Amino acid sequence: MTGSDTPRLSFGPALAAVAAAALLVWMAGRVADLLLLFFLAILLAVYLGATTDFLMARTRLPRAAAFAAAIIGTIVAVAGISTLLVGPVVAQTRELLSVLPRYVPAWESQLEALIGTIPGGSGIVHPGEHRLVQLALEEVQSFAGEVVPRVFSILHGFINLVSVLVMALYLALRPDTYLSLLMSLVPPRHRDAARDVIHGATLALRAWTFAQLLAMFVLGGLTAIGLWALGVPYWLTFGIFTGIVALVPFFGTLVSSLLPALFVLADGNWVLALLVVAFGFVIHFVENNLVNPLIMEKHASLPPVLTIMSVLICGRLLGPMGLLVAVPGLSVLLVVVRVLLVERRYGDVAPTEPATPEPA
Repeated sequence: MTGSDTPRLSFGPALAAVAAAALLVWMAGRVADLLLLFFLAILLAVYLGATTDFLMARTRLPRAAAFAAAIIGTIVAVAGISTLLVGPVVAQTRELLSVLPRYVPAWESQLEALIGTIPGGSGIVHPGEHRLVQLALEEVQSFAGEVVPRVFSILHGFINLVSVLVMALYLALRPDTYLSLLMSLVPPRHRDAARDVIHGATLALRAWTFAQLLAMFVLGGLTAIGLWALGVPYWLTFGIFTGIVALVPFFGTLVSSLLPALFVLADGNWVLALLVVAFGFVIHFVENNLVNPLIMEKHASLPPVLTIMSVLICGRLLGPMGLLVAVPGLSVLLVVVRVLLVERRYGDVAPTEPATPEPA
């Protein structure tokens, strides 16, 4: 082989690819919050699209009429639930906030007693310091000095909300337009794989969306009824709170089960506090093993360990907004791995029967 036959290494394309990748990573970091809003719009569009398809299949309405019915039905349902619950929830929340200063010293005394039982722990917390009360007062004082920035923050949040709603409406009403635009950016030899990824991701997001809505209603309703039966104060507020934090798996379960127990524990009723915690975990066990598998089936079944890690990672990288998109984002990521790596690259075919779900 002569010197002229020796292959030459070309660093130009490699450097250009590295520079392009670095630029994309930098841009993604700069607009991460906007990408999160876009993903939330996709989730809402998936819900509207699934509801529209359901109405079209059951009523034979044209797509535009079914889409309008889906929007009107959603607005009526939200308005009806709000009319029934907002008044009592606001009243209970105000009462809870008014009595909160009375509960904080009781929690601190319980904490002092608990730490005092630990060998060498008596010097950690000194009686009468009431650090929680001081922190609460400092937070109120800082809030009073940040009224103008908070007003602009609320305005910015309103703009983001309107943007998400508008994007979701366009995506749900004309999905083919944006799908065709996306497919035109994919090389022809990879378009079949791209279509499989989009189809699988759509199924996974639909299953997750409706499972999450059902879980929120079931958890919120059962928790409110159970706390009312146990005689826990502010049972309706805690029930609504449980339904909301169900968006964050595992960690939402922990918080929503312990928070009402703290208010019972402040009065020294350890037995009732343990019953409240046990009831909360029973409700979540029923939801994880009966409600979710009923609707999610094999399209959105997620390994618990990966779910926890996705929540931790997204919470660390993206803040509170990341907690909302951690699980659906994991669903999409698993679809991408399954289609592109397992099926297309390795040639493995997914089993026809869903795997046995892991116990919660």
